[in-house]
Amino acid sequence: MAFTDERKEQNLNFDTIVERTNTDSLKFDFAVRRGKPADVLPFWVADMDFKTSSFVIEALEERARHGIFGYTDPREDYDAAVAGWLKKQHDLTIQPEWILNTPGVVFALAAAVKAYTEEGDYVLLQQPVYYPMTEVIVDNGRKVVSNDLVQKDGRYEIDFVDFEKKIEEYRVKLFLLCSPHNPVGRVWTKEELKRLADICLAHEVIIVSDEIHADFVYPGHKHISLLNVDERLQDSSIVCTSSSKTFNLAAVQIADILVPNRELRHKLRKQIGAAGYSQVNAFGLVATKAAYLYGDEWYRAVTQYIYENLQFLKEFVKQHIPQVKVIEPEGTYLVWMDFRDLGLSTTELQELIVNKAKLWLDDGYIFGKQGKGFQRINLATSRSFLKEALERIERAIQTIKEKPRKGEYDHE
Repeated sequence: MAFTDERKEQNLNFDTIVERTNTDSLKFDFAVRRGKPADVLPFWVADMDFKTSSFVIEALEERARHGIFGYTDPREDYDAAVAGWLKKQHDLTIQPEWILNTPGVVFALAAAVKAYTEEGDYVLLQQPVYYPMTEVIVDNGRKVVSNDLVQKDGRYEIDFVDFEKKIEEYRVKLFLLCSPHNPVGRVWTKEELKRLADICLAHEVIIVSDEIHADFVYPGHKHISLLNVDERLQDSSIVCTSSSKTFNLAAVQIADILVPNRELRHKLRKQIGAAGYSQVNAFGLVATKAAYLYGDEWYRAVTQYIYENLQFLKEFVKQHIPQVKVIEPEGTYLVWMDFRDLGLSTTELQELIVNKAKLWLDDGYIFGKQGKGFQRINLATSRSFLKEALERIERAIQTIKEKPRKGEYDHE
């Protein structure tokens, strides 16, 4: 589908509240099934409460009117759209043959664990980290070893000495990198990535870089794709990308996995096939191509709105709930919030958030033991909805009658 130059983007009013209940929404329709009260406001799963680009919607409508939904595969124009977006956004030049398609990035992470390690092997990651990374390791009979991120002055850093020590001690073959990092919001610098790469290259460790949040980077920071760090990494690295976070397309289930090395690509393709996956979602192809070719105005507007939401959240917390610390993100539309000064146990913090504030956030402990006392909140929503959530937290904290004693919080 091609659009004329006169065609204008329609979906740029992000203050509009879109009703999402009764749409089979994981975020809005499954609270009770997931053990939460029916009346919680959800800010947990990382999708947006915004309609996607009107260009994407129109492309999907035209495809639906065709009326035939047989098997589909990406053609050259799809590969060109993906390559064009990556070049424009991140100055990353790719070859069409590098691209393998999966239903999502987590699927690709699981396939990579099976492709590049054996049962019982240790796989390295950096906690607190996106919890499905841990799940795809453990659920596939591998073991987790964490190079824990270190918090210094409210910002997370990498302990490179520990990183190399863990690789040597546990004979690590595979490292799952989260870049930008979810949930702590770091956008790794080229220098940091180079140090990680040098260590992995020296020890022949394969890196799988989850770069699904790459398009959400705040002013003063720049996402560097792993494949732009060192040419040698083309033989030992995989980069996972998708339109799903950028354009709110998770349900159309498509990801573009970049595997420059032929042998690594063969191994990963074999595992994808072993899982029974072959042809891709037709609507995923249509949506991604339309987004990457025509969605730039919507993308620029939504990232600006989310940035303004971040400023709103920071100011609200500073003025009304100073007991909570915001770990300021450099990227992603997720914010890592530190509630430890309240002195609450994990159970008490859950009670505060879920039953008193009536919110559904992501509990920090599910990202690893280092996340205890934290909560992750999603900024990709209307300003009024975000304001209501923060006011609920404020009112809930006001119900805490006794000032916590120093050292009362369960840090273990």
